[in-house]
Amino acid sequence: MRFSSIPGLAETKQKLVSSVKNNHLAHALLFHGPEGSATLPMALGLASFLYCENPTETDSCGTCAACHRLDKLILPDLNFAFPQIARSKKEVETEKIDDMANWRKFAMEQPYGNIHDFVVAMGMQKKQLNISKDEARKIIQTLSLKSFEGGFKTMMIWGVEHLHPSAANSLLKIIEEPPEKTLFLLITNDPEKLLTTILSRTQKVFVRGFSDQEIAEHLVSEFQLAGEKANQIAILSDGSMREAYRLRDEVKDQQVQLIRQWFLKCAGLKVHEIFPLVTDFDKSDVESQKSLILTGLFVLREILLKRLSVEDLLRTQDEDRVFIEKISKVLITEEDVPTIYQKFNEAYYHLERNINAKFVLTVLLLDVLKIAQNKQRNGR
Repeated sequence: MRFSSIPGLAETKQKLVSSVKNNHLAHALLFHGPEGSATLPMALGLASFLYCENPTETDSCGTCAACHRLDKLILPDLNFAFPQIARSKKEVETEKIDDMANWRKFAMEQPYGNIHDFVVAMGMQKKQLNISKDEARKIIQTLSLKSFEGGFKTMMIWGVEHLHPSAANSLLKIIEEPPEKTLFLLITNDPEKLLTTILSRTQKVFVRGFSDQEIAEHLVSEFQLAGEKANQIAILSDGSMREAYRLRDEVKDQQVQLIRQWFLKCAGLKVHEIFPLVTDFDKSDVESQKSLILTGLFVLREILLKRLSVEDLLRTQDEDRVFIEKISKVLITEEDVPTIYQKFNEAYYHLERNINAKFVLTVLLLDVLKIAQNKQRNGR
């Protein structure tokens, strides 16, 4: 993957290119950013620039032998480590499992994917993932060998927050004092889960979420989406390219329409019409459920801005803006928003931990109903 294939983020690309040109590249870099950001693509872009035989001033050439091999993630001096499940030697032999080939396929097809996408792609649902101490030994052994082509020997560790404590401790010395021309590229969306001893030995590279414009322009150029649909997806994605990819094939504003139904039925105290919504919600996959909750959080943000008369910061347009104006008058005051926002966050938290979706949404909607009921009773 080249830098040019990553939408926007010019400031991060320039920082990495300058570090290479000025020979200021740290031997251990930690790429971190929100879920759906270009942490993995940015690390791969740096690797492409480092190994390219004919780099330009700002990017790899994309045509040399090294670039072609890196497109397939088969460059001999670029090594990968990632979370796996514990398997016996017999299981690997009998099932003919090739975790590395599966990882390469995932990284090329879902570069903005998260750990859930990886688990699904690898067929490892409901199993504990980690980077084990044995894997740490393999990393050390691999880096102790000479480079195949005389350049950098790179170890890219994706999902580094899943390092088992014993594995993390095993890697401390080699991360702090690596062999000559050795580079660690560590990638995470959750740096707070890393041991402080690992954090202190790395140079941080923060990869921000994408802007609405960067997402919209990418969707138009890459998938030939109509501008209006691309803009709407960009707003709902809230900086996550992963979410933008997930939404691009869905019907235009389907999620916002569902959230509208939730709020309007709560505002009308239509209890008997709420439970069919719960049933439909329960039938959808967990990623769609989480995405709906995030859309609800976005709508609440817009409602609060409207109630506070900060309309310059509103991101909704046209009919969505009309809905925000209507619901902010009939259901929610600025005093209610923090409470409902907390309820939506709790619902998202519980969905991530596989709590029954029907139960989660029932509790959430009953909480919103209670607020609507109090509003009508008090005449607010």
